[in-house]
Amino acid sequence: MYRNNDFIYEATSKLEQLINIPIEIDSSRQNYDALLRIKNEQFIVEAKSAVRTSNQGLVLSQLQEMKNNNSRPVILIAEYISKMAAKELKERLINYIDVAGNAFIKHNDLVIYIEGQKKVKREKTNQSRAFQEAGLKILFHLLSKPEHLQDSYRKIAEKADVSIGSVSNVMAELEDLNYLLKTSDKRVLKNTGALLERWIVEYNEVLRPRIVRKRMRFIDPDYLQHWRNINTNTNLGTILWGGEPGGAILTNNLRPEHFTLFTDLELSELAKVLRLVPSEDGEIEVLQKFWKNDFDDTGVAPALLVYADLINSGYGRNIETAKQILENDLQYI
Repeated sequence: MYRNNDFIYEATSKLEQLINIPIEIDSSRQNYDALLRIKNEQFIVEAKSAVRTSNQGLVLSQLQEMKNNNSRPVILIAEYISKMAAKELKERLINYIDVAGNAFIKHNDLVIYIEGQKKVKREKTNQSRAFQEAGLKILFHLLSKPEHLQDSYRKIAEKADVSIGSVSNVMAELEDLNYLLKTSDKRVLKNTGALLERWIVEYNEVLRPRIVRKRMRFIDPDYLQHWRNINTNTNLGTILWGGEPGGAILTNNLRPEHFTLFTDLELSELAKVLRLVPSEDGEIEVLQKFWKNDFDDTGVAPALLVYADLINSGYGRNIETAKQILENDLQYI
């Protein structure tokens, strides 16, 4: 699939002006986004349009894996890198350049560090509906259970809790974006790895902030150690573990420190059932359950949501658990 990586040249050209040292770019290599050479040092390029809070953990895990699997140094080139992401990259000794010319490059005797450069703002283009709120809900429904792809638009709309018009528009855009193939008798998702990555980024940036409801804490501190024994079953609605506790249940390979809950209960009812109180710095983040019931009743949020939170956390232990979930519970993607 064609990827628009023109910003690689924009970023390296800007850096070249700032340091007055020639930079060579070879983008003809099929195995990498490009190869970059400064003086006598050659770097494998990983290109990302943006690195911000919503995808920082995912990008860091990908870069770390690239570093571990390559003898040559790796460099990230992005249109935009947030200050927090840049700080984390620098602390992990991961090289980067953005289109404003901000850079951290340290390899052998080559050391370059530039910060504070501002990117020239451009007019925003209309964002694809497929990656706005309704589209993200539809994609969540289809990525979680691909068999739903063959359902009628009306049924997809009902299950994803969106309008039929949204389903029609999103399906058309997915086809235009080369993520969906329609044959005479079925629909098939394409480029699912790239689609999953983009969904995670946009979910964390667009949809997730809109479903955050409250931070709370356990009244009894012992619940932090014995959370598995908490009875989340109630006739009033649904309570599902996401994030770290969800990952712990799915893999039995994680000890949660931060807790995520998806629920459709009123907060007052949730507090009674789980013995919680509001707390701005509490260990429990309560999120609104935004989908219709269509998953096994295991007390765990859908694997796709657990994976998205773990991979985005940036913590090594969470990322390893997320990889297990991808291999075991999301292997069809």
